[in-house]
Formats: sequence, C-alpha cells, structure tokens
Amino acid sequence: MVQKRPFYAQGLRFSCTRCSACCRHESGFVFLSRKDVSALTAALSVDFASFVAGFCRWVPSENGSARLSLKEKANYDCIFWSAETEGCSVYEARPIQCRAFPFWPSIVSSEKNWKSAAQECPGIDRGDIVPFGSIEKWLALRQNEPIISMNVKENVKKEGEF
Repeated sequence: MVQKRPFYAQGLRFSCTRCSACCRHESGFVFLSRKDVSALTAALSVDFASFVAGFCRWVPSENGSARLSLKEKANYDCIFWSAETEGCSVYEARPIQCRAFPFWPSIVSSEKNWKSAAQECPGIDRGDIVPFGSIEKWLALRQNEPIISMNVKENVKKEGEF
C-alpha cells in the first residue's frame, strides 16, 4: 500500500511576526513536558511546587488523568505574556508547544486546517519555506517529550514529583 504524503511534503511558508496572536485573547492550553518545566523553573529561579502553584493548572482529560498546563490571565493572555516587553517574558525558555507553533498536528493535519490557522496568524504562508523534515521534527517533539500528567483518581504523583 502506498502511503499518501502530507500536504506539506514540499514544505510550508512561515515566519513568526512576533504579533502574539497565538499567546493572547483566546482561551487555550499550553501543556508542559518535563523539559519545559525544567527550563521554566530555571529561568524563574523557582522550585517545581512553587512553579506549579503560581503558574500552572491541572486540566482534566477524558481518561481520568489531568495534564499540566500554564495558567492564563483573566483576559486569556498567557501568564507569561508581558505588556512591558510586548511579548513573552520567558521567551528563551518558552515551552515546546509555543516553539513548535504552527507545526502542531491539529494545524498541519490538512491544508484546510492550515488555511484556517492562517486567518489568525499573519506569519503563516509568509516568509521562507520550512522544509518537510523540519516540520516533521517539530511534530515529533511532543512524542519525544510527553506532557506531564497525573492520575486524578489515585493522585499518584506527590507534590514536587514529576
């Protein structure tokens, strides 16, 4: 059986304009991996428990577990979006999910989804071509760095453990 190549087989144009559209004004989740938490706690000089208490929330999922996500402000801006810097206050330590945008499975699963995302993101379909191999690497990152989760029913994970 011949496997169909994805629509992005020839690459996709993308150049981040740093407009912050993906960081602000809409509710959403920024799920965190162990590497994300390590980078963020180091950047903020806080321990795991303090980081989770101050900057995170546990988001229930359908299988009885909960996944670790960044909080958002009342106006739906990311907790780390700063008016002072007009951008991410932890840019160098930002999570995989943020670094990988717009090369998320939900966006590159079809040309229709890509075009829909382009309505919100001025960097999509502009700039240099991001090659197929690079897109595939972004997609693989989440596979290699899974989201931190805990079993809510058993509360298996102890505070400070991940």
